[in-house]
Amino acid sequence: MKFMPRFYDSYINLVDDDLDLIAGLKATHRKFCSVKHLLEMHQNSRYAEGKWTPKDILQHVIDNERIQSYRALTFSRNDINELPGYNQNLYAKYSNAAHRSIDELLHEFVLVRDATIALFESFSEEMLHREGLCSGIRITPLALGFLNIGHAKRHFDVLEELYFNA
Repeated sequence: MKFMPRFYDSYINLVDDDLDLIAGLKATHRKFCSVKHLLEMHQNSRYAEGKWTPKDILQHVIDNERIQSYRALTFSRNDINELPGYNQNLYAKYSNAAHRSIDELLHEFVLVRDATIALFESFSEEMLHREGLCSGIRITPLALGFLNIGHAKRHFDVLEELYFNA
């Protein structure tokens, strides 16, 4: 991959090198939906004080995917304006996830992931490899697509390790 910023490589490296972008987005889509009963069982649990609940984690995955997809759209359109970062802890604090059901959150995740898939399916090869600047980091829409996969996978792994299998 031409641009894989150090900040994002921990997520992107979670994705198999030979995985197709769209196939990867579809696979993580199914993965979250397949554990609905476990999400419901642990929805308000925290594995340690101050840590996010499964609801918070799912909302964070949704929020992050929206942001990364917007960045990919912006860069694919050759917009040269630098995009800002975001504070994930503020987003989590003000997300209202605690007052939502797992059904609502999974429904939103499915809608956002379907929109992400449609967005990335619309990109040409050239568009996928255009680069943009976000918080001083140069990155391509292609890398952001794989970031969406790796980020969701990382948080799914956290759910499995610290909530479902604890």
